[in-house]
Amino acid sequence: MGMAKIEANNLFKKEIKTMPKVVCPWNLITDFVTDAFVGYGIPRDEAEMCTDVLLESDKRGIESHGCNRFKPIYLDRIKAGIQSPTTNFDIIKETETTAVVDGHNGMGQVIGTKAMQMAIDKAKKYGMGMVVVRNSCHYGIAGYYTSMATEQGCIGMTGTNARPSVAPTFGTEGMFGTNPFTLGVPSDEAFDFNFDCATSITQNGKIEYYARIDEPVHPGTIINIDGTPVEGDAGVALKKIRQGTAALTTLGGIGEALGGYKGYGFAMFVEFLSSVLQDGAYGKDLDGKDEEGNIRPYHLGHFFIAIDTNHFLGEEICRKKTGDIIRKVRESRKAPGAERIYIAGEKEYEIWKEREPHGVPINESVQGEINAVRDELGLDYTFPWEDNYTPYPETKKITSHIER
Repeated sequence: MGMAKIEANNLFKKEIKTMPKVVCPWNLITDFVTDAFVGYGIPRDEAEMCTDVLLESDKRGIESHGCNRFKPIYLDRIKAGIQSPTTNFDIIKETETTAVVDGHNGMGQVIGTKAMQMAIDKAKKYGMGMVVVRNSCHYGIAGYYTSMATEQGCIGMTGTNARPSVAPTFGTEGMFGTNPFTLGVPSDEAFDFNFDCATSITQNGKIEYYARIDEPVHPGTIINIDGTPVEGDAGVALKKIRQGTAALTTLGGIGEALGGYKGYGFAMFVEFLSSVLQDGAYGKDLDGKDEEGNIRPYHLGHFFIAIDTNHFLGEEICRKKTGDIIRKVRESRKAPGAERIYIAGEKEYEIWKEREPHGVPINESVQGEINAVRDELGLDYTFPWEDNYTPYPETKKITSHIER
């Protein structure tokens, strides 16, 4: 294994230990993933939604939630019978500005897209909208939904609970999920402000990714049940988390010295909004196991909030003022050795502009998964990592929700 550099416009540089990668054109991977979702029983229009959310992650360089999770998180769960390929978006209560939705364990990306659009539509009419969801599944990157809001001139917020893998401050047992709290604000820059991160230092998807590329656990991010830090092999650490003998730490890390209680508080707030308004599952009821240890649906909860800027002083003023603030921060004094100050969403935008003409990098492990899914479904595709590959036709323009 060697070190590889990911560059965005030769400005954003981050070194990661990686397996050999091959770049797959966007049109090819988009068509294949959509056809595979359809092959697993998802209606085509909903399959296209799922593909859009999945690949948006890779477009932003968030490889932990893109093609790396295509088979194990979505297809395998459908095959196991713990996630429904057809989505019943059931509105069980609705007012002018709010709604409560039951997703009946359908596709999280479909539920998330419909719920956020409902919140936006309510905000456009009444100024603000909020939709809460119960009985959903993994909905992909939360920043996709806040981008939906900012694209339409709204401030957006979303969060989700998840299987218990994060310990509270002064605790060592996984009691709640990585619980992202994600915020988006429209700007007049080439990208909108989009703050998308877990309330834990790292997330399960990142540990899964480290295990795939043979990168060790980062110090201070995982705690053993006896209170000692977990170090070394990410695959071993992942098994410990799944077994309940280790847990991720909240933002700020172990204890209170560096503010771990702050990440703990944010994680609890997301847990509340993902369960208390919709009478949804929480904590250890989200571990995907029944009393006998058999796998079952995860029953996740989400929330979506939209605030329409035109119900205040208008989208144009909001975008300009947001841009002014961004530029003032960007132009402020830099730390010694730092080349620039970034804004939330900026690195993702630059990665997209670098990847846009080329495609998505696919590591060797995921290449094998893609080949296996293709062969299982009998789909007529060849890929750049295969000797018989021929260039795929550019049938449509591929875009990203990260740019305005």
